[in-house]
Amino acid sequence: MNIKSLGYVGIGTANPGAWRDFAVEVLGMMPARAVPGEGWGEPGQPRPDTGRPEGVAEDGSVYLKMDERQWRVAVHKSEEDGKLLYFGLELDGHLELAAAVAELRAEGIEVREGTPADALARAVTGIAYCADPSGNQLELYYGPTTDYNFASPVPDLKFVAGALGVGHFNLFVDDQEKCFDFYTRVLGFKLSDYIRFGPDAALQFLRCNARHHSIAMVDMGAGNVLQHMLVEMTDIDDVGKTLDRAKRYGLDVVSTLGRHRNDGMLSFYMRAPGGFDVEVGCGGKLLDESWSPNEFCEGDVWGHDGLVEAVVEASETARARMQAAAS
Repeated sequence: MNIKSLGYVGIGTANPGAWRDFAVEVLGMMPARAVPGEGWGEPGQPRPDTGRPEGVAEDGSVYLKMDERQWRVAVHKSEEDGKLLYFGLELDGHLELAAAVAELRAEGIEVREGTPADALARAVTGIAYCADPSGNQLELYYGPTTDYNFASPVPDLKFVAGALGVGHFNLFVDDQEKCFDFYTRVLGFKLSDYIRFGPDAALQFLRCNARHHSIAMVDMGAGNVLQHMLVEMTDIDDVGKTLDRAKRYGLDVVSTLGRHRNDGMLSFYMRAPGGFDVEVGCGGKLLDESWSPNEFCEGDVWGHDGLVEAVVEASETARARMQAAAS
């Protein structure tokens, strides 16, 4: 299977409007000019007035742009605050999607092929659904809608997205061995590198294109949790200005600026509405086919003070939720 990129992400939160404010005012994302399923109106004419703020659907879901795609991040109202509801993995076309469905079914994995209405709800041409061994909901798709009119509300800010996809996320998973097999052997992701946290835990970094990793995962004994997602910017000054805006906005900045040793990302982390963390960075490594996976030690060249504590806090919070749900 040849996955092109992590194309989009769907997040659940108690207050999508708060996430819209955060994404627009702090991160510099742009509200989607039309949400999936809405008409674009006649060419050269103003779009029909929906009576809602841009990027907000009838059900209150929020859709956000980072580049020429119609949308990259969707935020839906959910009782589970900060939950990763789904993510989209892009394929080249309908033949590739049909082949992927056949490969998954040959592995005994349940797959649902989407209807035209399902595809319209994601602004794509074709779509199919499955889950990874930890229960994360995957959407395989092709033919995303393009809207070239991206302009960040923050002057001159640009994201590193395009063919590289929306960014990356780090997942706590509850069956890492099976997840690793699923993403690498079945979906075709490649291991970039890994770091051990003792004899029974290792954070693995997986890629599907030149971006160092699109998915990272580790079993923290905390179930299935979105720990953080990355948005990458083109310029270090944009990262620094985002840090300034985060502080003015009163957000919890959970790590100082720093540079990761493995992917070279210069970044900081902050707590987003919904309880998970968002990494904002620049300068991430791009890998080619000559790259060999390796184990590395020490997560950072410098900085990122507070990051380890934030990861531990997230795992403890998730374990407490699991215990409360089981009692």
